[in-house]
Amino acid sequence: MPSRLTLPSDKPLVMGILNVTPDSFSDGGDYTDCSRAVDRAMAMVTEGADVIDVGPESTRPGSKGVDAQEQIRRAIPVIKELRSRNDEVCISVDTRDADVAQAAIEVGADIVNDISALRDDDRMSRVLAESGAWVVLMHMRGDPETMQAGGGPRYDDGVREVCEFLCERRDAAIEAGISRERIILDPGIGFGKRAEHNWALLGAVERFVALGSPVLVGASRKGFIAASGGGDAPRSRLSGSIACAVMAATKGASILRVHDVAETVAAMRVVKAIVRQSDCADSAVPPLPRGD
Repeated sequence: MPSRLTLPSDKPLVMGILNVTPDSFSDGGDYTDCSRAVDRAMAMVTEGADVIDVGPESTRPGSKGVDAQEQIRRAIPVIKELRSRNDEVCISVDTRDADVAQAAIEVGADIVNDISALRDDDRMSRVLAESGAWVVLMHMRGDPETMQAGGGPRYDDGVREVCEFLCERRDAAIEAGISRERIILDPGIGFGKRAEHNWALLGAVERFVALGSPVLVGASRKGFIAASGGGDAPRSRLSGSIACAVMAATKGASILRVHDVAETVAAMRVVKAIVRQSDCADSAVPPLPRGD
């Protein structure tokens, strides 16, 4: 399939979150109406979103799974109408179900954002391999319903263990016929981690980048931000979310998955300007003389 996804080298792409669910942790119920959801997607595009991630199933901690037919009912009309109104924007579908992925790809989705990293549906690899769609492989311990039970799982070395998992899942995807060039890795911030694990993952984004695939970071409005004074209500965590996005960007993330598109895009312009000016300043400094 033709790809609408191009990853620039000088700044991360901004992926706008569009949850078409009644129960997502931050915006559940806001966009269950198709017309309203598409209007929100178009607004995010105007604000600077490069990708729209349509989510038909809440995966917040404690959430239960949603069957494929209900996900299709929620997501496919939105993706179809969005594609009819904008043929250039990249569209992602946030699902771990192969039937949903197939239906979304058929009406114009470019990316399948699979939080299970192809583990929850054996048919997903075939759908992706045959379609040529991009895939996001995310790390998660357990499943959304249980992943934070008891305060979250324990890790001996969280960053190393997440790196190893992502490499293993990428190898499995390639073995199944998915092009390595269309695989994106996501360390899964907030999915089966305690706050200290999330901070460690954010601080080590460059280690995930060093694995050799584009890296997606999704920290927007998540609960661990509140632990450091970022605001108890999800919508009050803008400052903390922007700080996380800036950290991920400066460490080489390729995609930032966010709720607050306009604010993140503005922050990325500043980051880009700083990096560009820093590069210019470095190139203008003559080399130190050699001590022969």
